[in-house]
Amino acid sequence: MKRKTQRLWIILTCMIGFAIAIALILSAFSSNLIYFKVPSQLINQSISNSTTIRLGGMVVANSLHHQNDHHTPIAIFDITDGKAAIHVKYRGILPDLFREGQSVIAIGYLNPQGIFIATEVLAKHDETYMPKEIADALRKNGKWDPRFGPPPDPDSWNHMIKPQ
Repeated sequence: MKRKTQRLWIILTCMIGFAIAIALILSAFSSNLIYFKVPSQLINQSISNSTTIRLGGMVVANSLHHQNDHHTPIAIFDITDGKAAIHVKYRGILPDLFREGQSVIAIGYLNPQGIFIATEVLAKHDETYMPKEIADALRKNGKWDPRFGPPPDPDSWNHMIKPQ
């Protein structure tokens, strides 16, 4: 083989190896993605049960109920974005800052019955904080405009839409 064709084969082999490496990296990233959704998006889309989701919204006032299963606490509550609400079931101890009427993010999956099974619940860290995604969803739904003051207080969430 000529020297020129040898170089061509080496370059082609390197490019194929590089393409395979990029494909493996992209497939690894896509399997670890966690999508952020609000209740109205989650209800209107069909999502597989194996997809991990970050569900964000406000905890509906008077929706929190506690149960025990073999000495393990279970919290059942509703999360809303102002348009729709969804039931959330969380097995474990809720964060100290978790309260009704405040914004939370629950990480988990949607079961076939339409209940969101949370594996982790994140609560806001002070009274003025609201995750950007939740604030955007509330603004988009016309439930809050930051030009007119802080986010809605917990009492206003009593009249939100109940889960379907």
